[in-house]
Formats: sequence, C-alpha cells, structure tokens
Amino acid sequence: MNDESKPQETEQPLNQVIAARMAKLEQLKAMGINPFPYRFQRDSNTRQALDNFDQLVEKQAVLTMAGRIMTVRVMGKAAFFHFQDEFGPLQGYVKKDIIGEQLWTLFGLLDIGDIVGLTGTLFTTRTGEKTLNVSRFELLTKSLHPLPEKYHGLTDKEARYRQRYADLIVNPEVRETFRLRSKIIAAIREHLGREGFMEVETPILQPLYGGGSAEPFTTRHNKLDMNLYLRIADELYLKRLIVGGFDKVWEFCKDFRNEGMDRLHNPEFSMIELYQAYADYTDIMAMFENLLRSVVTTVFGKTEIVYEGNRIDFGPPFKRISMLDAIVAHGGPDLSDFDYDRAVKLAKDDGIDTTGLMIHGKVVEAFFEKYAEPQLISPTFIIDFPRDVSPLAKVHRANPKLVERFEVFIGGMECGNAFSELNDPIDQKQRFLDQGKVAEAGDVEAHRLDEDFIMALSYGMPPTGGLGFGIDRLVMLLTDSHSIRDVIFFPQMRPE
Repeated sequence: MNDESKPQETEQPLNQVIAARMAKLEQLKAMGINPFPYRFQRDSNTRQALDNFDQLVEKQAVLTMAGRIMTVRVMGKAAFFHFQDEFGPLQGYVKKDIIGEQLWTLFGLLDIGDIVGLTGTLFTTRTGEKTLNVSRFELLTKSLHPLPEKYHGLTDKEARYRQRYADLIVNPEVRETFRLRSKIIAAIREHLGREGFMEVETPILQPLYGGGSAEPFTTRHNKLDMNLYLRIADELYLKRLIVGGFDKVWEFCKDFRNEGMDRLHNPEFSMIELYQAYADYTDIMAMFENLLRSVVTTVFGKTEIVYEGNRIDFGPPFKRISMLDAIVAHGGPDLSDFDYDRAVKLAKDDGIDTTGLMIHGKVVEAFFEKYAEPQLISPTFIIDFPRDVSPLAKVHRANPKLVERFEVFIGGMECGNAFSELNDPIDQKQRFLDQGKVAEAGDVEAHRLDEDFIMALSYGMPPTGGLGFGIDRLVMLLTDSHSIRDVIFFPQMRPE
C-alpha cells in the first residue's frame, strides 16, 4: 500500500479492484495468515482514548483497540493512517523499525476498509493530532469490496438507503442519528416506567385488523388454513387488557400499513400505543405534553430543538385549538354547519380532489391538511374531530357531532393521535356497522366489525384515555431529518 493506493483504486473498474483484493486474500492465506480470525480482545475504544488522552499519555498506557482503516498515507518506511470504530476516528502511526519486517509486509497488503486490531501508546504529532503509536497489529477482517468514497461514491439517497451498512461506515452523522434514536426510545421507556405504565406485547399476526384507518398486508397461515393480517395498530388488543384489569399499559410496536410511501410514510413503522384507565383525552394531553418535554430534556439537556430551520420549544404549554377553528384561523372555510354537500362544493371550488371523500369528516380533514397542518410548527394539540372519522372515540360532551379526540402537530406534521376511548359496546358496534357501509362503498381503509372486541367491551371497560404516536416521526423531528427513511435503518425500497 502507498499514499496513492486509494485514488488508484477508485479510478479502476470495480471488477478489477475486487480481483486485486481477492489476490491479496490468497497471498495472505499463503503467508499463513487467517484473514477472518475468530475474536480479538480490546481494552479501549477511540472515545475513551480521546476523552482520557492526557492521563493515558502521562502513564504511557498501552492500549489495545480495533477499527476499520479509512485512510492511509505511506512515507517511505512509515505510515500514518486513520482507523474508525463505533465512536469515531483516530489516527494511527506505524514504523517499520518498530513493528518489524513481517508486520510491515502485512501492512502493505492492507486496503481501505480492512478491520485491524492495534496495540500501542498515545502521542501528539508535530501537527497537533492525537495519534496511536502502533507497536503491533493484526488483521481481523479483510474487506473484499471497496468502500464508497464519502463525497462522491455514496451521496445518492437511494444508494445510501439500499446500502445502509456502507452509509453508516462513511457518514458519521448517520451513525449519530441512530444513536439519538436509541436514546429517544430509552428516554420514552424510562418516563413511562416512572409514570407506572406496564410494557406489554400483543399479536402482530391478527385474524382481523383494526384500531386504525388503513389497508392491511395479508398473509396466509397454512396449518390453520386462514388468512391473517399484519397489524395496522395495537389499539383493540391493548383495550382488551384494560378490560382485563390493568390500569396503565403500553407497547413499543411495529405496525404495517399497505399504503403509499413518501417522506412521512413507510409501510413498516414503529409506534408507541398506551392506554390509561379512568382518564379522558384531557388527561392524555397533559401526560403526552409532559412525556415529550421530558424526552427532549433528557436527550438534549434543554427544551429547544431546530427542525428544518424552525426553532421549536417544548418548554411552554402546548397550544390547543379545535380542528374546525384551526381551518378558519388559517384562511379556510367555516365547516361547523356539518353540511356535507356544501363542504364538497367548497372543496371542489378550492381545487381539492374530492375522490374518496364520502363523508363530511373526510372533507374537513382535507381542508385541515391544506390550510392548517403546514402552519403548525410549534407543538399544538388539534382537538375535537368530526364524529364520522373517529369510530373508536367517545362523543364530545358538548357537541354530539364531534368526538373527544386530539392529534398533536409539531414541525408541520402529525406526531400523535389520542381519544377519550369509546367503551359503550352498543355504540361501538353501531359505529363499526356504519364503517362497514363506507367499506362497501369502496373505502379500503374503513374499520371492520370486530365481534370479539365488542364482546370484551360488553364485560365492561372503565373510562379510558388512549394514545398512539409514531417513533419514526418523533426521531425525524428531534434529529432534524427530512425523510422518514433517514431514521429507519432499512427502509422499504423498490427492487432495483
């Protein structure tokens, strides 16, 4: 290897590069070196080395580390290189007189991307860079495919999503996004534990899908000779647990919806759903506001974030406004007369596609999405939805044409949905039947009648508040990521 090795390699056709690496692989084997050994014992990583650098230099501590070679610069009988582990890069230095002829020959057979184990002491170069002075090393994994060049080889978004492993290697900011995702989930779990919620698990394969408005994925169980559905939501099973006597339950869940893909939607996504007995949607609003504020503070040490250039503060009380009032407040029409024909005419006049808007509530939602939703940057609770689009929520105490439901909007996107849960089995069954008529008219997202759930409600479910919110969108928000595919390790992609 020499200081021109990487430019030369990237200028060659890929098949030639791989062939050259394969030849080196055979050469290593001929030398009696296993290019894929079983294990390596480390006692330090790059973060520990850099965080404790001065003390380690003073003690002349010998460190054993491992990482992937990212750059190499050979100068005669010495070389500087950078290696990278989970926590980031560190410079290494090798000198033939120190490591000996055999290891120097081995070093010459290494390529960018190879994983090595390194032993040495720390020092600072004349240019001020903190460096590991390598006394010995060993090859831990031979890389047979060249890494993409950071600024030229893997900048295309589609390629990055398809080859996330390579994306993670060459783009440290991507690794940081997913570290933050893990911290966000841990902070949510910790907060809910403090609030007395019990984490549970419910079926992913379901004989009847429900709990949301979506088209499901269908699969086949051969032994039972029946179709099953990948769940679109956890709601109906978690409510069964409330019926069974648990007061506070929650689930971290993978849900699946057979819908289009865009920057806010992936057919497989992560959610948290929770239910609290003896609570209504106002209690859940207060709980969710506290949860979000707690998570942001825990992860970032402050209540402010920046998302797509907008400063968003989770510290002040969240705004609350009804869906109908929000439309008017942002320049849309007043639809509070619940006149479906008038609403459809207004929508057509406004250029809104009314295909599939078969009920008044759907038209209201269309106006809301056009006029209000993009403007809701600061955390805002949109409350009191039309009854006909909320078949699992209780009728509003002040207006029977509405239900006690809220969605929270932050950064112009919906980040949570909650109800005062309907627990009247007679009313619930009728609403399912009403949804059945909508389904017969062609709405593939309408709720289906779930007789077993009606049976569960017949045993008696206490007054309950429920909430579902998407982890992926929350991570988008808190990591300033534009697309949901930026915060999912392996998003769904079209075949190449």
